[in-house]
Amino acid sequence: MEVILLERVENLGFMGDIVKVRPGYARNYLLPQNKALRKSEANLRYFETQKADLEARNLKRRQDAEQVAERMAGLSIVLVRQASEGGQLYGSVSARDLADALKDQGYTIGRSQVQLNAPLKALGAYEVRVSLHPEVVVGVAVTIARSLEDAERQAAAAQAAEAMDAEGEGEPLDGETGFDEADGESDAVDDRPVAEDDAEVV
Repeated sequence: MEVILLERVENLGFMGDIVKVRPGYARNYLLPQNKALRKSEANLRYFETQKADLEARNLKRRQDAEQVAERMAGLSIVLVRQASEGGQLYGSVSARDLADALKDQGYTIGRSQVQLNAPLKALGAYEVRVSLHPEVVVGVAVTIARSLEDAERQAAAAQAAEAMDAEGEGEPLDGETGFDEADGESDAVDDRPVAEDDAEVV
């Protein structure tokens, strides 16, 4: 089925594009959500007459979404869940769960805006994309832990790891190398001869 897009649709096209999609995708998502019209001469004429208005509304919605994205910058949410010793959740975290958690933070987000390919099924830290507008997507840090205390420990460990990465992975701190800059020799290994009394000690 060919449709005329009324707004940008990720991985599909931009406003005004005529694209070919599966009939089910059009009937169940694009058409009911007013994201597209069936391609026809009448709808093409309608789109041309409404194009300026559609573009103006799209610009306003995008500007509103950008303001929300600025407020959401650096946002993180914590979900407390029961899990096995191996870290597998008893259940899972869905897009609906994340949308509800964002609403608790004061953001009106629908579950369809949470870009989650599959439910989260293990403890840990995740980066989840939230689509505020077809052209505005923000990343939200999600931590799933057994308790708030566990979540705080995870966050502290992540910050420590980031700090180590910033200093250079595997690079020793100053004063810990045992390297004598004066003569260019290392003191890390003690090459002094072993006393005879100690030589026989096992």
